[in-house]
Amino acid sequence: MKKLICFIITFSLVAGQVKLSSVLVADGFKKPIYVTSHPRDSKLLYVLEQAGRIMLIEKGKRLKTAFLDIRAEVVTPNRPGDERGLLGFAFHPNHSKNGKFYINYMNNDGYTVVAEFQTKTRLEADVSSERILFELKQPFGNHNGGHIAFGPDGYLYIAIGDGGKAGDPLNAGQNLNSIFGKVIRIDVNQTPYGIPKTNPFYGQENKRGEIWAWGLRNPWRFSFDRENGDIYYGDVGQNKWEEINYEPGTSKGGVNFGWRIMEANHCYDPEENCSQSGLTLPILEYPNDANYSRTLMGMDQINVEGCSVTGGYVYRGEKIKELQGTYFFGDYCSGNIWSFKVKDGKAIEFQNRTEEINIADGEFTNYISSFGEGADGDLYIIDFNGGIYKLINKN
Repeated sequence: MKKLICFIITFSLVAGQVKLSSVLVADGFKKPIYVTSHPRDSKLLYVLEQAGRIMLIEKGKRLKTAFLDIRAEVVTPNRPGDERGLLGFAFHPNHSKNGKFYINYMNNDGYTVVAEFQTKTRLEADVSSERILFELKQPFGNHNGGHIAFGPDGYLYIAIGDGGKAGDPLNAGQNLNSIFGKVIRIDVNQTPYGIPKTNPFYGQENKRGEIWAWGLRNPWRFSFDRENGDIYYGDVGQNKWEEINYEPGTSKGGVNFGWRIMEANHCYDPEENCSQSGLTLPILEYPNDANYSRTLMGMDQINVEGCSVTGGYVYRGEKIKELQGTYFFGDYCSGNIWSFKVKDGKAIEFQNRTEEINIADGEFTNYISSFGEGADGDLYIIDFNGGIYKLINKN
């Protein structure tokens, strides 16, 4: 109880006016890990299944035919907690004219692949159209990152974890000559891709020009505030702290979020008296106090914060005006869902929304694998057990 009280005081818990809940949109998906809508049709949803399919929800109904099925090319995530598979999906900003979209997956040879595809129709992708932008051999089987999203600048941002194992043995997070432990930014309108000249390390010796942000361990979902371009990064911690990192939309990039020197706000390597010079500390942290093994066995854990952060989105929809500017995120191990706002670069109005949002009608679930955002600004929450939920106003 003492830990929870300190956590609340630190982040200024303020009671909200709106009463939230959630509604099941569709279920029956196999290990779903992301959802987004068609850029011009908020009622057409695309759901990523980790094993290599993108399924569809049209007007609230799950379609039987996949939009894209590349299970033969994607490594099968069989073991509990397997972080590999089909991990990211994004439409080209000019999709309505060029029909392009992009995915991030781990192939059967252990490479992270970022590829471009064309659509045949809104309901069917052209599997034969794949154009690979790049392949990256993973040294270990975990910490793959995997999220991709286009920023307001039209460039594609790609999250890449530190390469895996524990403690970043390659010290990738602090190595600017490696794209592990980074979020990179590329121009997909060049072949195979271009590096924007405005990237912070463009043209610098012994520094990868693709890098936008560094010092990340395993960024599991980042997002842009569609109103101001602010970036929120959920970065999974080592074993003590989970963190949300924040970067204002005015940033020119090059922000170092500290891993492996630090785990959230705390020294990691070295354990004491680490230098914080040049580092940007997280806007929010919470303790990694859940047992991951119990999570994988589907066991409930009472009065814990979590052990694997799931980054989310800032609400900019029109249906719940009281939530404007509120960032939602969660935890895979505990099923907790929280929210806060940013003012002057600090987190305010922090709230635990878990019971209020009431995923799965109060039935136990702890697998919050991802959040999603529709074209209309509606927010979605994914239960890895197979359900897609939408955030709604209960009033």
